[in-house]
Amino acid sequence: MAEQPGLPTIDLNEYGGRKPDGERQSMNRRLFMQLLVARVDKPTAAADRARAELTERKVPAVIYADMMHPRGLGVLTWSEDPAHFVRNVRPLFEDGALAGAEIVPEYGMVGRAYSNGYEPDLEHVLLRRSVDNVLNVAYPWHIWYPLRRTGAFAKLDEKEQGSILREHAVIGHAYGQSGHAHDVRLACHGLDAEDNEFLIGLVGKELHPLSHLVQTMRKTRQTSEFIAKMGPFFVGHVAHRIA
Repeated sequence: MAEQPGLPTIDLNEYGGRKPDGERQSMNRRLFMQLLVARVDKPTAAADRARAELTERKVPAVIYADMMHPRGLGVLTWSEDPAHFVRNVRPLFEDGALAGAEIVPEYGMVGRAYSNGYEPDLEHVLLRRSVDNVLNVAYPWHIWYPLRRTGAFAKLDEKEQGSILREHAVIGHAYGQSGHAHDVRLACHGLDAEDNEFLIGLVGKELHPLSHLVQTMRKTRQTSEFIAKMGPFFVGHVAHRIA
């Protein structure tokens, strides 16, 4: 269908850095990740049943013990096709291992992978990086939370936005390089019931460095001046991984 004159051009691609031949990387593929949290009477047994069912259905996932509720568990799943969550994950709660579980709506989170425009390996960032982090057996502690920036941030020019984001990125990179914390960064514009814009996952060997990273980020200009809302925070300890 030909574009009508005067209408803006719609570009759905994600962009990365340039290849050795100078061509800029682009891709119209991305990974979606969804977290569902529920309360059950016997969470350990329920998690075991869920692992068996998801394994049989070949649904990759991470199952969490909810640190903040003794009857809570979380199920993180992912796919390039968001219909996967309806077709293949939802049956787990309808007539499967978690049928009758009490869903906790405020902890329902979903997001899509995105690029910053300079990544050297765009495909890895969009499709594999997040999965590698959540499936890494060295990282049993995971924290998930959504956030929304203020409208004032969107009004800043690109140069000032870039400076603010770099401050944030440098801190995150330092925690990652030291092995204290690794992140999952997803966009959730229009996907979140509370109008959040981003979904963040932090994974690590120990819980304290993840909390310390959140505390350190509070001092950045982005968090102190341009974050309208953060949370709720889901704190999970990995019970099972299904690759």
